Amino acid sequence: MSAQSEPAVQHRSEARSEGATVHDRGNDVGRDHARLPARAGTGGETRGELETRFRERRDAGASLLAPYLTAGVSADWLDHARAFADAGADAIEIGVPFSDPMLDGTAVQQASQRALERGTTPHAAIAEASRLSLGIPLIAMTYSNVVHRHGRAEFCDRLRTGGFAGLIVVDTPHDEAEPLLAAAGAHDIELVMMIAPSTSDRRVRQITALSRGFVYAAAVMGPTGERDGVPEAAVQLAARARQHTTLPVLLGFGISTPADAARAARVADGVAIGSALMRRVLAGAGPAQTGAYVQAVRAALDADRQRPDR
Repeated sequence: MSAQSEPAVQHRSEARSEGATVHDRGNDVGRDHARLPARAGTGGETRGELETRFRERRDAGASLLAPYLTAGVSADWLDHARAFADAGADAIEIGVPFSDPMLDGTAVQQASQRALERGTTPHAAIAEASRLSLGIPLIAMTYSNVVHRHGRAEFCDRLRTGGFAGLIVVDTPHDEAEPLLAAAGAHDIELVMMIAPSTSDRRVRQITALSRGFVYAAAVMGPTGERDGVPEAAVQLAARARQHTTLPVLLGFGISTPADAARAARVADGVAIGSALMRRVLAGAGPAQTGAYVQAVRAALDADRQRPDR
């Protein structure tokens, strides 16, 4: 998925252009906070499965790992998910494919297209995922058109029935999130919000107040994809987010090697990795190979935690 730069988007259809942040709309939503349920962990509501898992792992000294997998990308995609869990993932992001993934990079776009060509629908993706029993939370990741087509309440109900704990809708700006937050909350689905390097401190405060489960921090500007290193902007973004929330903060977008994952987890609570995995699946890697990659990332995160300077 893509994080783009300010100024703020005026219409969702403009989200393709440079100058728009995924969940970063300019309107002040402070007056709306009274109508929204209190953020999980503030005393206003019980923490959900996702936040509980992430907080417990973080408080135990672990760096969090959430690999991404496009539903239906291959006939054995459920086996890839099982391999991720066996390799030490703390949660798995399941991409619900969409025909116009305008915020995705090449690997995830191609994975989504392949899934659609195999006949994967949102209902099929959720139904197939319901066959998983991994012992870790599942997080659906998709676009607003997919949610609205089925209706917010119905979509969230299907997610919960299918065993999902969280939802990321990458093109829903924070000042339009209230109806989806309400629908998600009514079905015990934690709506995860995203921030980007361009997000102002005021908006970081607003977005982190709305987010459930964790905060997804985009490490770079631009679409998802493999890159080298952890940008300084990502370091600063994670630090800014932590000033405004006690929710776990995960860095994603462009983190592609175990070493970079370890570096990212020094400034955030963990990482989300997608393109590096989808590139391997598209190239024909089986569950054993993708599981080995996730295991290598897990090992790098754990080893870095043992450094004397941590």
